[in-house]
Amino acid sequence: MARPAAPPSAPATLLDNVHGETIDAQGQVEAVSGLLFDQTGTILQVFHPGDKLPKKGFAYHVDGQGRVILPGLIDSHVHVMGLGLAALSLDLSDTHSLAEALDQIRAFAAAHPDRAWIVGRGWNQEAWGLKDSTGASRFPTAAELDAALGDRPVWLERVDGHAGWANSAALKAAGITAGTKAPAGGTIPHRADGSPEGVLVDAAMDLMTPHLPPPRGADRDAALAKAQSLLFARGLTAVADMGTSIEDWQAFRRAGDANTLYVRIMAYAMGIDQMALIAGSAPTPWLYQDRLRMGGVKLFMDGALGSRGAWLKAPYADAPATRGLPQMNDTRLGNLMSRAAMDGFQVAVHAIGDAANAAVLHTVDDLSATYKGDRRWRLEHAQVIDAADMPLVGRNGVIASMQPTHQTSDRLMAEARLGPGRLAGAYAWQSVLKAGGRLAFGSDAPVERPDPFAGIAAAISREGPDGQPAGGWQPQEKVSRAAALAAYTTGGAWAGFAQNRFGRLAPGLRADFVLVDTDPMTASPQAIAKTRVFETWVGGGKVWPDDQAAPETGNQNRG
Repeated sequence: MARPAAPPSAPATLLDNVHGETIDAQGQVEAVSGLLFDQTGTILQVFHPGDKLPKKGFAYHVDGQGRVILPGLIDSHVHVMGLGLAALSLDLSDTHSLAEALDQIRAFAAAHPDRAWIVGRGWNQEAWGLKDSTGASRFPTAAELDAALGDRPVWLERVDGHAGWANSAALKAAGITAGTKAPAGGTIPHRADGSPEGVLVDAAMDLMTPHLPPPRGADRDAALAKAQSLLFARGLTAVADMGTSIEDWQAFRRAGDANTLYVRIMAYAMGIDQMALIAGSAPTPWLYQDRLRMGGVKLFMDGALGSRGAWLKAPYADAPATRGLPQMNDTRLGNLMSRAAMDGFQVAVHAIGDAANAAVLHTVDDLSATYKGDRRWRLEHAQVIDAADMPLVGRNGVIASMQPTHQTSDRLMAEARLGPGRLAGAYAWQSVLKAGGRLAFGSDAPVERPDPFAGIAAAISREGPDGQPAGGWQPQEKVSRAAALAAYTTGGAWAGFAQNRFGRLAPGLRADFVLVDTDPMTASPQAIAKTRVFETWVGGGKVWPDDQAAPETGNQNRG
């Protein structure tokens, strides 16, 4: 991978023979036909169709070969280390049945006889079609996992990261028995005899964590390098890392010190303790030429729809005995948000169910009276918002950090979980904009592929990769092409307090851009979803050449 900087002796580089778009400072689409950037990777001039290009004043010339140019795309919700580690470990995200998953587990274990534990992720009982005797969706069991591998502990996280599947050896290693009580915010499904079935949901996963072999520093370094290549292959030049640990931060810093950190990372600490440990009493400055900053904290209000941990105002349509799993009460939420805000950290809260989103929105409304100024409160996922609560999004300028491909992947599962009465507030992108809120789009990788073009296609069509449902699911929530591109560029930069550094093609900003084969302003959603990334540039240097196939990771089927 080339170092992302022009030669020190070069006064400037001219890129021409391109056509494409950026979103300007007023949110309008601006046509682009070329760039001039200096040796620091800063844009000096943006050329538009009809502009006269300079004949001198630059040392290097790049011919764009008639390709489409766009600003470097931003994924506003990823798990960088999770993406890289998933790509280097057992990944079940492309399995379509329990039997297929068990075969992959056996094969992986056989290929790694030296590993004391088999650890992985990506399973999805919805994609497997697992049903109980009543026909309701069910989780896989420890007994089923034992049939594939019983001599070593196995721990596999669900595709959304909100449940884990253990075999009997792993349950024994963690001391989880019939007498083990689930912690607040978690559940341990049991068999009729009282013994654990084998899946731990949300906070109950913490019972397993201390017993897992932690990744070594070298593992994390390899995972970061892998994650960067996966991101660049999709045209992503910046991300919001949601849930950064001290170990993650140290890996980012090691890469930065070695000048191998090329992707721009806006880091949000995993909770208040990690925030204070990493950043201290205030957000960090931008490091490594605007490639790393710890500016916020991530909190959790609930779980996920697929594992029925999302906190709903009314019971689940397909499980009337539960409304989900709130991770804290309103008082604790307010205290934690206040603790971060008083030191100037941005607050991002995971909220999926309508009850969880209501709790966060009302807490923001309360805190806004105390914490003035430009706070940019963030709702992560914001998947189900009651229409009664939507005005609070606009009142306080809340950023809804949403993932368009979650809607296309979740559609059938969401219908089952919510029933018809609550679908109008599900994945409601247009409603957020109409209420006066802001959108920042992402993928939640490795839950979904970190593919902004698939996201743009979903955002403007609300159709899945199969074109279904025709005309789009809840089509009133489609957004315009300009709004979709903005949510992956200027919206992502705004959401991370980076709008004066990157996110659009404009003089004074970083020269982050991509060259692709499809124009999202004119192509069909199907063509946009298949966009080929030729080159990805960060800070005026090419970091993704077109000399290999774009890697695949993640899954388009989650629930």
